This record gives sequence, C-alpha cells and structure tokens, in this order.
Amino acid sequence: MEFFSEVWNFFFRFMLNSLLFLYDSLGRNFALSIVIFTILARLLTLPTTIKQQKNSQRMQELQPEVQRLQKKYKDDPQKLQEELSKIGYSGMMLSGCLPMLIQLPIWIWLYQSIVQALSNNPIQLLNLSKNIYSAFSHLVPLNPYFLGLDLALSPQQSGNLLGYTLVILVVATMWLQQRMMTPPSSDPQTAQMNQTMQVTMPLMFGFISLQFASGLALYFVVSNIVGIVVQYFMSGRGTLFQREPEKGGMEEKAAMPVKTGPAETVVEKGKKRGKKKKRRR
Repeated sequence: MEFFSEVWNFFFRFMLNSLLFLYDSLGRNFALSIVIFTILARLLTLPTTIKQQKNSQRMQELQPEVQRLQKKYKDDPQKLQEELSKIGYSGMMLSGCLPMLIQLPIWIWLYQSIVQALSNNPIQLLNLSKNIYSAFSHLVPLNPYFLGLDLALSPQQSGNLLGYTLVILVVATMWLQQRMMTPPSSDPQTAQMNQTMQVTMPLMFGFISLQFASGLALYFVVSNIVGIVVQYFMSGRGTLFQREPEKGGMEEKAAMPVKTGPAETVVEKGKKRGKKKKRRR
C-alpha cells in the first residue's frame, strides 16, 4: 500500500510541476497553461481512446448477434458465455475497460494538479510547497486571473459572468461529445438508457463546475472540445442529428407482414379487363 502511494504521488508531482513549467514558459498565463496542459494530456491518452472507440463500434455491430444468442440460450448462461466468447464479444468487453483504467489516473492527476496549483489560502499553499520542485518555488502563489475571472474561485464565489459561461460551455460541449460518441440502437431499453446518460452526465459535470474552482471548468471545456474533434475524425457526427428509434418502432415494422394485396389486385383487375374485352370481340 505504501509503495502504491509513493508511485501515485510521484506521478502527481510530475503532472503538477509540468503544469508549473508551462505556466512559467507561457508568460505566467495560467488559463493558457491549463489549455495546453489539457491538450497534451488528451494527446497522451489518444491511442487508448482510439482503441476504446473501435471496441465500442465493434461491440455495437455485434449487438444483433448478441441479442439472438441471448434469446436462444436464455436458460443456459454457461452456453451463452461460450458462444459470446466464440464471436469475441466477451474479450472486447474486457479490453474495452483497459483503456479507461489507463486514462482514469491521468485525469485524476490532472485534476489534482489544477486544483492544487490554484491554492489561495495559507494551508493550501503549504501543501503546494511540499509537492513542487525547488526550481518552481519562486512561482508561488500563481496568478489565477483570466479576463478578470479568478480561476481559483468557483463561479458562485466570484460571481463573474465568465465563470457561469464556462459552466454552460461544460454542459453544452459534454452533451455534444456524448451525442457524437453514442451509437444508435434499435433496442428500446438501450436507447432510453443512452438518452438518459446524454442528459445526466452533462448536468452532473455542470453542477461540479459550479461548485469547484473555475479553472476546473476551463479544463472540462478544453477536454470536451478535444474529445469532439477526435470523435469527429473517427466516426463523423455520429448520432448528433439523428433521432433515436421509437420504442418498438423498428421491431414492430420488421414484424408486420408486408401487404402485397393492392399491387396484386391491380394486376388481377388488368387481366379481368383484358378477358372481358376479348369476350366482347
């Protein structure tokens, strides 16, 4: 446990001091430092992000076959798992979790670095001084202002309009990213869950941005924009301008018999008319 804690603190300090290095190199502009730092972190996790998206797309393509197998072996879970393994679905579920496990610590270190760098009281500054390298000690305290907004304060604390604008951008960009990332689904339950997630996730992060330092909201906005750009090059606009299929819509239409009566009636009428004309002649 102690070894894990030391490793965690080592990488956290590295991220924190990398942020301070950017701050010093970019004319002590903390907002610009957050933007560049976030872009670099997203580029660092780009290979795992791409792998995760490819796994998600492949799993979506296999959904019809998975649903067929689930119906066929609904009373035999063991056989179902064997069949899912044969088509590679089980392996993709496990490999799809790995990129997230790699990205999660980086995001946490990045978040902690921004929060600690924005220390604005004596106790926080003392904790910050314990984690920064001696070469950057002269930078403390940092200049947290961006266009008159104190990035160390929450929008509620600062009362600055720009802070509330950042919160709105967090919600909007996260909704846009979620919409582009979510594949369409003909399954009513999955479609409903997707719609719920597309609303609850942006609102949750918007609430977090409202409560914490505005620098964190800036990080969320930049991270979402990078995610949108990456997603666009991977899968285009996705379901951004598409409607989710209505409950039972696709299945009911597929199950309804095709009515060929009118077309056959027309043909039959034509034949009958032809026979009547021959008789008259």
